[in-house]
Amino acid sequence: MNRTQIEEMYQKNATMIYKYLCSLTQDSQLAEELTQETFFQAMKGIDNFRGDCKISVWLCQIAKRLWYKELQKRNRQEIVELDDSIPSKEDVEHHCLKKMEKVEIFRFMHQLDDVTKEVMYLRLAGDLQFSEIGDILGKTENWARVTYYRGKQKLMKLLA
Repeated sequence: MNRTQIEEMYQKNATMIYKYLCSLTQDSQLAEELTQETFFQAMKGIDNFRGDCKISVWLCQIAKRLWYKELQKRNRQEIVELDDSIPSKEDVEHHCLKKMEKVEIFRFMHQLDDVTKEVMYLRLAGDLQFSEIGDILGKTENWARVTYYRGKQKLMKLLA
């Protein structure tokens, strides 16, 4: 087959092969890729075309074979052992919601007085004990605890 005949074969059959692959894959981008690969394979193997069927049927067979190969490749990739290192969808959603809540809390903390805000930051962001917060600010553990509790109460009012 010469270049003109190959271009003619492509012009006559490309849309039909694309639609066929769209119906198989339900994915237009994948169908486009497989259409290109179909014609590439057809050009490589045109000498093997015996002519005992229409060229469109032969192209559909190539397209279907490529789709099956794609499915096999995907099945191999999707077989993964589930273990604790792969988070479930619920864990991800829960984590995102917690992060959004934390951002909202820190936003409202800016409305508190500076001392209360600092105690809240040290406790929430720094994950420090009340005794450590008291030491840092030169106060007692009980003072840090009470300041944190009062700040938490003010935040609850702001959030409500």
